[in-house]
Amino acid sequence: MKKMIKTLCLTALLIIANGAMAQSDTIVSVKPFKHLDLNITTGTTGLGIELATPISDMFSVRAGYSFVPKFHHNMDFAIQVGEEAESKWDENGNRVETKFDRLAKRLEEVTGMTVDDNVRMIGEPTFHNWHLLVDVRPFRNKSWHLTTGFYFGPSDIAKAYNSTEEMQTLMGVNLYNNIYDKVLNREPIYGDIYLSPWEGIGEQLIQYGRMGILVGEFANQYKTDSDGNIMKDADGNPIRKTYFMEPDADGMVKATMKVNSFKPYLGFGYGGRISKKSDEYYISFDCGVMFWGGKPDLITHDGTNLSKDVIIARGDVKSYVDLMNKFCVYPVINLKLTKRIF
Repeated sequence: MKKMIKTLCLTALLIIANGAMAQSDTIVSVKPFKHLDLNITTGTTGLGIELATPISDMFSVRAGYSFVPKFHHNMDFAIQVGEEAESKWDENGNRVETKFDRLAKRLEEVTGMTVDDNVRMIGEPTFHNWHLLVDVRPFRNKSWHLTTGFYFGPSDIAKAYNSTEEMQTLMGVNLYNNIYDKVLNREPIYGDIYLSPWEGIGEQLIQYGRMGILVGEFANQYKTDSDGNIMKDADGNPIRKTYFMEPDADGMVKATMKVNSFKPYLGFGYGGRISKKSDEYYISFDCGVMFWGGKPDLITHDGTNLSKDVIIARGDVKSYVDLMNKFCVYPVINLKLTKRIF
């Protein structure tokens, strides 16, 4: 990535140098800070405001702030029991009872809590940045400009969290997993009451497995036997640990999308006066890329990085993570309206 940025910057400098030599005989001197412009921007960086001023006949500088307005995007994730995914439907399209259905009924009978097999999470952008950009106009046609500079803002650019309607389901998941762990570790589930892992309800729980959102397998963590040896499959390959995303102690499921705080920018643009009779208003566009340090990290509430630590197996989680992993740089396309202050 660093080599790519250096190459792009070097290319831009060569273009600037060639343009400067080509127009060296037609340079018109511009007094630094002769004008001050107020820019209103909209585009992939969100809504923004800038102040811009020329510093020479070829260079101008602009500084400002932009933010993506908050909006909500709903994402649904399936909850299941055990490591093996079960189909809810038979070959004729009829609904069939799964392990989750049976356990949900039992939980409702014992605790009165209704547990759903789907959790809705709300995605919300938190993307906002300050920026400092330099426009370079090396060509005879001053409507075109090259731009370099940087954006700077919080590393957290988006978050996802479960809706309040899912709290009961997630608390039910925690309750079940707590009982499961106590049976597995031969601990009393309440007072001096035990459930045997070899018979009755305790045995059924052990056979069912834990409850949660099955995301995939850990990339570098493997299952071990009682002696601490790494378990292997029939072909002799290490068996990776399964990653279930489970609620935290507050019954919440959360994730945060992170990139670098410092984000270099390289792009180009075109603009001009709205009216040939007035220098007061201008309109232009900018197009380029923001380098935010490779593919984003997606960190869950338990500290797992879904972009690096986990091999995503299937389902909605995989589709969302695969989409985010494609954006190693952030495309910038902005429309700008300018009002000349003086």
